[in-house]
Amino acid sequence: MTPDTKQTGPVAAETENLQEVIKRARFVLFDFDGPICRLFAGHSAEDVAKDLVEWLARQGLRGLLTEDERVHPDPMAVLYAVNRRHPHSDLVVELEERLTQQELKAVPSAWPTEFADPLIRTWSAVGARLAVATNNSPRTAVSYLENRGLADCFTPNIYGRTQDLHQLKPDPHCLNRALNALGAAPQSALMIGDAPSDYEAAQRAGVPFLGYARNGDKEKELRDAGAEAVVGSLEPVLRVLRSQA
Repeated sequence: MTPDTKQTGPVAAETENLQEVIKRARFVLFDFDGPICRLFAGHSAEDVAKDLVEWLARQGLRGLLTEDERVHPDPMAVLYAVNRRHPHSDLVVELEERLTQQELKAVPSAWPTEFADPLIRTWSAVGARLAVATNNSPRTAVSYLENRGLADCFTPNIYGRTQDLHQLKPDPHCLNRALNALGAAPQSALMIGDAPSDYEAAQRAGVPFLGYARNGDKEKELRDAGAEAVVGSLEPVLRVLRSQA
């Protein structure tokens, strides 16, 4: 067996697996930040997290957070931390709204994920029903999709963060909402996500999963979580979809 033959074996198997995953999908659920765009590409997530911490400090509530939480680069970590200590409180409601406003500010400078726009349009054009299932605010997803001219491919099936933070992924709540609204059996759907929480939510909802990993670290996280079908680009997904159309 030549080196070329050795290399083409796994590649052919991966392509065949991808073809089967796409062929079965009549309903496609997209995570938002990652598979569709990089929301904080031009509006730093770390700066947003700092803004939330500073807002808490102005309320005299800096002590709610540990030192590690005060410097965490993910704004969701700040929101989770406050929710753990004051679940269902007005404070969580205010903090969640502040995060939503920061997400909306990030929309104009968000970077579209390469091949995401044509993939979404092609999947919609061939008759698949699409939904968004995200831990971001649904208002953020709607704003971005409207700016890109993609909202009609999803509306009204855009499901995201509410003030009930325990329902965020890895809880399957937003996936189940999408499935129910679409009238979709879980096995006829496909979840595309870039994080272990997306994979776990799909597993718990009984939905097949396709991982999108823009770098090696992301791929390792998904593989370690148990994801078998993972792509480093949406281009092969688009290519397979077009070949089946």
